[in-house]
Amino acid sequence: MKLTGNTIFITGGTSGIGRAFAEAFHRLGNTVIIAGRRKALLDEVTRANPGMEALLLDVSDPDSIQAAAETLIARHPDLNVVFNNAGFMPFDDVSGPIDDDVAQALIATNLLGPIRVTSALIDHLKTRPAATLLYTTSVLAFVPIASNAIYSATKAALHSFALSQRFQLRDTAVRVQEIAPPWVDTDLIYKSGDPRAMPLPGFFEQTLKALATDDPEVIVDAIRPLRDNPGANEHAFVDAFNRSIVANPIPVGA
Repeated sequence: MKLTGNTIFITGGTSGIGRAFAEAFHRLGNTVIIAGRRKALLDEVTRANPGMEALLLDVSDPDSIQAAAETLIARHPDLNVVFNNAGFMPFDDVSGPIDDDVAQALIATNLLGPIRVTSALIDHLKTRPAATLLYTTSVLAFVPIASNAIYSATKAALHSFALSQRFQLRDTAVRVQEIAPPWVDTDLIYKSGDPRAMPLPGFFEQTLKALATDDPEVIVDAIRPLRDNPGANEHAFVDAFNRSIVANPIPVGA
């Protein structure tokens, strides 16, 4: 995608990866509109970045999405980039009964959220001469972590959706790019300084550079071995990956 001259809408733009990209795009001179559920956080980010705009949005609520889409198109007819970044990552244990409310919320936010946001804006994007749909998935779309099984499944499903949508949009001016982060040291889980987590500045630098290309999938070098998960050996590969996590658990909180 081109990195300047855009009007960019970013869901989940108040913290972590979303905020880093929102502020970078803003510095590059793009018109940036961030979205989130908490007005206080939206106000904090826009105060720190004069000229950036904010929109209240709950991506798990279809009515909220439709209202936000109508507002966006009315206020920003030049909108040409939609960055689906909102998501959350609870721990779970699928060896026993799951919390159905949490599972439903995960699917509504991490999978149906970006599908619905895109659906509400896709016809408008098709009218733009150069438009981009961005999805934040995860390396866990390719190698699931057992302690976050439902989160991993939502990211695998979103990866599959992006593949299909990219094909179906092949004859339009809308491009689809997928960002698949590794474990980045943000507050998605717990900002801990764990040496296994990639520092946000390093992740951001590599990812922004790759976004400037036409690559359909944007990944950092550190996760290429995981992205190249060896087909027929997948079961053993995923088992070994998860055994390494069990031996050195990810911190749950402070």
